[in-house]
Formats: sequence, C-alpha cells, structure tokens
Amino acid sequence: MDNSTPVIYGLEFQARALSAQNAETDIVRFLVGTQSLKLANNQVHLVELNDETNTLRTQIYHHAIGEIWSLEASTTDPAKFITSYNTLNEEGMCVMKGALWGLSDFGDFGDDAEKNLVKLGDIDTTPYGNELKTIIYHPMDGAKAVAVVDNKFALVTLDEASPQFSTVGTLAGKGQPRFTTGKWNPHNGVNQLVTLNENNVRGWDLRCPSEEAWTILSAHSQIIRDLDFNINKQYILATCGDDGYMKFWDIRSPNEPVICRMEHSHWVWKIRINRFHDQLVLTSSSDSRVILSSIPSVSSEPYGHMVNDDAAITTTIEESVNDKKLDDGVIGKYEEHEDSVYAAEWSSADPWTFASLSYDGRLVINKVPRKYKYKILL
Repeated sequence: MDNSTPVIYGLEFQARALSAQNAETDIVRFLVGTQSLKLANNQVHLVELNDETNTLRTQIYHHAIGEIWSLEASTTDPAKFITSYNTLNEEGMCVMKGALWGLSDFGDFGDDAEKNLVKLGDIDTTPYGNELKTIIYHPMDGAKAVAVVDNKFALVTLDEASPQFSTVGTLAGKGQPRFTTGKWNPHNGVNQLVTLNENNVRGWDLRCPSEEAWTILSAHSQIIRDLDFNINKQYILATCGDDGYMKFWDIRSPNEPVICRMEHSHWVWKIRINRFHDQLVLTSSSDSRVILSSIPSVSSEPYGHMVNDDAAITTTIEESVNDKKLDDGVIGKYEEHEDSVYAAEWSSADPWTFASLSYDGRLVINKVPRKYKYKILL
C-alpha cells in the first residue's frame, strides 16, 4: 500500500461509532455503526483492508433497533461486539440501551446483501440511569465489561443469555454531576476504571468503588472528550477536550501535565496512543482533521525501537539514533474529511494503520508515513 494514498469508504448514513476489531491480529478490520434518525435504517459495517491491493471488502449488517452512539469490539472474540444505542420506548420517548451482538456468517464477504446481526443479549442499564454513555470490554477478559451511565458505572458479566451487573460506583456531588465516558486502566491487574466528568479525571478501584482512588481536577479548561492509557508505560495517561489541547499526565503527580500540545483549532474528540509504538498518537477533531503526532518524550522507546537490552549495545544505539530520533511534534495532518471527525482508531493487526470516521459517514484508512516508520524502527 502506498503510504501517501488514503483508502476512503462512504456510508449511506451519518456515523460516529468506530472500533478496530480488537481480537483480530492478522487482518486489518474495523467496525462502524451508523446514526440514522430513521431508527430502522441503522447498520453496522465490517470493513476489511487488503494491504497488497489497497482495496476494501465490506459487509453490512442490520442494526434496526436504533442509532449507534458507541460500538466496542470484543477483545477476545472477533465475532462479538457491544453497541450503546438510542431507541424509542413504548411511550415514544428516546432511551439509551445496550446490547451484545454476534456477526452472522462471520468472514463471508460473498455478496452485497445486508445481513442480520445475532443479538446475544440485552444489557439493560436503565436501573442505573437514562444516559448510557458507553459499555467497554475488559482489556483481557471477554466475559466482562463496564457500563458508564449517568453518574454511575457498573461491572457487567456478559452471560449471553442474560448479562448480570455486580460492582456499582457512584459519582456524588452538587449539581448532579454525570460521567461523559470511561476507560479501563490496563495496568495493575486491570482493577481500575478511569472516568471523565466535565473537565475532571477520576480513577476508581473496582475492588473498593465507594470513593475515587485518585483525581485530576480541572485537567482541561473545558469539557474533556476522551482519554487513553499508554499500554506499555505505567502511569502515563493522555486526555483531550474542547479547549483544543491534548495533554499527557503521570497519574502519580496529577497537579501538572507532563506535556501539553494544541494542534487542532476546535474540539478534540478522540485521542489514541499506538499500542505497539507508543510515541505515535492520533487525535481527531471538529476541525475536520486527523493529526498524527510523535511524542517520544513520554513513550517507552524514547530513543527508537530497542532490539537488545544489553547495556553496551543500548548505549551505542542511543548514541547512533540521537541525531536522527524524532522530536515531539506533528508528523502527519490528514484532511480527507469534510465534517467533524468523531472517531479515530489504530488497527489491532498492523501497528502502522489507522482509521478515522467523520459524522457525514466517511471512513478513511491511512498509514504512518514510511519515512517516520523507518526512523522509529531504526
């Protein structure tokens, strides 16, 4: 695939839900959920990239029960995913619900006909509130997830017949504060959930969810939209928000961010740290752009890709790449979108491939420029 050539896929309906097919490690695949106001028209698109021919294969599935606000692919089973969707109840009122799904005829791209999803279970979060924000798979246990709804989070056991809730935590405070999203902390035995509300970040220990384990108050000057952990470097957390900034934090010292950078001219909706080469950071924004940054100063490989831990060899490598290593800064600006870019995700199969999704239903797949790839690897 020519690194300079994006691959573009257009959906019929508006969309903001995007997920890499997290359990797939060999083939570049993404799942996209639509947001048609005609609830019965909504779809889930499975998109597969052929790296050799620079072409896509797609399969469309019906999601006729409502518009998809969040989509999370299973971390252990490529044929399963969760949607958080908006639908109408019996009184004609809009309500948010969750569901666990399976892909029928998974891997079969034989025809253009839309297929039906297999509903494996309803995830009813209404006992905890009305504003379901997301349901997030456990990073390593495909039978667990956590739902973030109103001012509560609840641990879910994904029994396919009837998902069950257990541990519940509550955000108390004046003015009925509500969460905007949440994410598992992949470190420390994955016992911690991190939530956002307004411009605050809060860490919760699920073994004792009655109070916060740690907080970063007023982390941004405006609403925080997203967060991500560096999976390779403990304690490093990235946030982004309506103030246009992306910030990196060491949660052991939450008073000041380690790094602040403003690369966008409007709200930043998504931030994603590359799992394989964690100096690479994606952000997407309402300014219709996706920006790829290199932030080696907070990565686990500040001198590039280390191939040997021997002290003498490591010193030699550091000296040899010191003049060539990437400094903190932007290494790619992508402007194929014409609307707000609500989602961006790295591929789970190829560390150099990423996808972005704008509200007008345009999915764009790009790659890290070859010259920066070589600088990181050498």
